[in-house]
Amino acid sequence: MAMQEENIQGGALAKPTAQVRRGLFGKAKESTEGIAGSKSSLTWVVNICVVLLVALWVFPTFGLLVSSFRTADQITGSGWWAALFPSEQTERYRVADPDENRVQRGDLFVVEGNFFEENDASGDIQSWGTSSRAVDAYQAGDVADLGDGETFSIGADGSYVWSGNDEQISGRGQRAFVTAVTPPEFTVENYVNIMTSGNDTDNMAKAFFNTLTVTIPATIIPIVVAAFAAYALAWMDFPGRALLIAAVVGLLVVPLQLALIPLLKLHVGIGIGKGYLGVWLAHTGFGLPLAIYLLRNYMVGLPRDIIENAKVDGATDFQIFTKIILPLSFPALASFAIFQFLWTWNDLLVAKVFLIDATGQTTVMTDQIVNLLGTRGGNWEILATAAFVSIAVPLCVFFAMQKYLVRGLLAGSVK
Repeated sequence: MAMQEENIQGGALAKPTAQVRRGLFGKAKESTEGIAGSKSSLTWVVNICVVLLVALWVFPTFGLLVSSFRTADQITGSGWWAALFPSEQTERYRVADPDENRVQRGDLFVVEGNFFEENDASGDIQSWGTSSRAVDAYQAGDVADLGDGETFSIGADGSYVWSGNDEQISGRGQRAFVTAVTPPEFTVENYVNIMTSGNDTDNMAKAFFNTLTVTIPATIIPIVVAAFAAYALAWMDFPGRALLIAAVVGLLVVPLQLALIPLLKLHVGIGIGKGYLGVWLAHTGFGLPLAIYLLRNYMVGLPRDIIENAKVDGATDFQIFTKIILPLSFPALASFAIFQFLWTWNDLLVAKVFLIDATGQTTVMTDQIVNLLGTRGGNWEILATAAFVSIAVPLCVFFAMQKYLVRGLLAGSVK
């Protein structure tokens, strides 16, 4: 009986106990999926979406950078992803003026030269032709019989020989369609052209400094004004403070297009007119609601003990603001500075209304690119270069201050 009791206690009872434990552990393991801090099963979906978003943003930007250093022929011949590899291109060339370059050899007249040297090009010719309908009729080194003793030949290095009688070798030079493999080529000539052009519609350097003249004050002024207003709404008690906060929140949803014409009439009425001062004030007014909202939310989340201890020690509100609040609020200040800088740098509508006049002396980069689309619509290398110049500064500002962006935006959202 003792043996049977031991078997019952050690076997039959022990087994269910182990199963119960495994069941409890299994249930506990399943229940941890909903606990805060546990890893979600959809993490891989989030990671894939993030990678796709980054790729959609990075690839076009990188392609624009590569295209800005390529020549017009290379851009039309292949995509930016093939910039590091040789490309096959078909170009139309014409023999040098035969009346000035022909040489008589016996009964024939001959014109010799090199297409690559005469057109500042390079490559390795694979095929060529004299008609657009058959651009690959001949291989490099072949001699084409043009009839009545007239011949034409092109070598792989671009050298050509055109021979015939006096009547044939005259007038316009012989036309040739050349298909050649050209090596990859990068140049800074595109940047030199748009930054040093004497034409106001092409000169991006002047528009670049005009944009800086607009953007820097239009970023600093609203930050300074909003910082004082946010401190007052966060830490100073006065009648009507709640109404002012509600008004600031309400102004966030007001479209700026509604205020453009009335504000321009006000500027003209008080003598400001169109100019840098007018566009600075316009950007300041349109940017203040968001600036005050962000900075107030951040300042409200700062420890109250710091402000109260400073007041006990005899500090004034201005001293608390300049020596305590501003240094602690740098993430929020940097966050708004990024947004305001990007908005004003990429702005076209406000600049068109409050700044740009008939003389074109205050043209900003966005308007300059629009002008290039009209005058240089077929010059892809110029458009790519101008576009990258316009986004280079915002990219530098964003990457330099991105670590403060999320901290500033999330300020005050969690207590």
